Amino acid sequence: MSKSYREKTRDIPVTRQVDILVVGGGASGVPAALAAARRGKKTLLVEQFSFLGGSATAALVTPLMHNCIRGNPSPSSINTEINRRMRDIGAGGVDAGGGDGWFDPLLLTFVLEQMALESGVEILFNTFFSNVICEKKILKGIIVENKGGRQVILAERIIDATGDADVAFRSGCPCESGHPATHVNQPTSLRFEVCGIHAGRFKDFLMSLGQKTETDLPFFHTAMVWGKNWPLEPVFRKAVEAGDLEERDGKYFQAFGIPGKPSCLAFNCPELDPGVDVTQPQYQSRSLLEGRSAILRTFNFMKKYFPGFEHAFLTQVAVMLGIRESRRIKGEYILTGMDILNYKKFDDAIARSNYPVDIHGALDEYADFKRPDLPETERYYEVPYRCLVPGGVENLLVAGRCLSADFVGQSSPRVQPTCRAFGEAAGIASALSLDKGIPPRNVNGSEIRSIMKALGTFL
Repeated sequence: MSKSYREKTRDIPVTRQVDILVVGGGASGVPAALAAARRGKKTLLVEQFSFLGGSATAALVTPLMHNCIRGNPSPSSINTEINRRMRDIGAGGVDAGGGDGWFDPLLLTFVLEQMALESGVEILFNTFFSNVICEKKILKGIIVENKGGRQVILAERIIDATGDADVAFRSGCPCESGHPATHVNQPTSLRFEVCGIHAGRFKDFLMSLGQKTETDLPFFHTAMVWGKNWPLEPVFRKAVEAGDLEERDGKYFQAFGIPGKPSCLAFNCPELDPGVDVTQPQYQSRSLLEGRSAILRTFNFMKKYFPGFEHAFLTQVAVMLGIRESRRIKGEYILTGMDILNYKKFDDAIARSNYPVDIHGALDEYADFKRPDLPETERYYEVPYRCLVPGGVENLLVAGRCLSADFVGQSSPRVQPTCRAFGEAAGIASALSLDKGIPPRNVNGSEIRSIMKALGTFL
């Protein structure tokens, strides 16, 4: 078999030319496009699916994680707006601890789309990023594929919100991926939703096993991980011994309530084995197949072992894997695990969080680290604008979990609320760089911070 095939040279039509192009319509991409368009820039958002939301909607990642700062202050004004709109239509909620991240993934697709259209963002659905047009390390545009064929989109500024740093990687930006010693990424998940649950009976069952909190809808939560003493562990063990589950099905099990859906739960499982470079199609195809098999086992187990699930039915299975970590750019500043644990602050900060180091299957080297004894109001770290500025290429910013960070440093800010802040910052920075006629890396991060703060961001 031939090892390569030479494609014939061909002309590719230029179909769009815009001020700011955002690649990826997920947690960071939508805020990036909104922020750019609201500053008067002709903005195009390219999305591989037929709806917006990325991990939140295509991967069914709900709810948003609490930022673990007292009062749960919003990491960005656009995050605040999205959550408010979700509450207004009964598809979001605020729990007793101030967590405002509870949402219905399906209705989020409508809210994000409405916000984009109202702001003047042009959206191109069902369009895949293919390659870059980069001349002398200056990014001029990208090549995409859709039903219209292979096309060129030119832009003055481009924001890579793919999550996997696809645009930055193809542009020659240096990237890292996985654990520094093994290059293995964090495990992935394939999430699903079940409805038709008698919530009262299931709550009584959990309480009979010893679970005392987080059993009221929509702010429901339960979980089971082998050896963590969750009340459900004996039930899982019984099912494994009976052959109704496999041992690996108890590696990670988690369920959340969904606002507006009183008979439904969202499941953050199964957790799938990690690999080197989880972006590879072979890994993703194998994991999707294994994940769907595990979902069917878990669903049948719940119908058999959980009171209240007798008439339950599957309603959704995620159309994409939940990826916690893949490529990370090496940018102007690399956020480290020690920055997070030491509550480091920056003059050019564009986001704050105290979400913990969260590495599934991870490192023990920080287990005994003693964090600084700061007042509660100062217990957070900041992410500088420089983490969004890639090395090796101009006219490009990144936003989302592919920020410039080390393996541990990425594990906290990778969650959706913080990624929304990254997107808003990247959109503002791209617009400012056009207004000032300077590359994005020369934009003053403190100015971005000031603008975000004026819009209501906790900075």
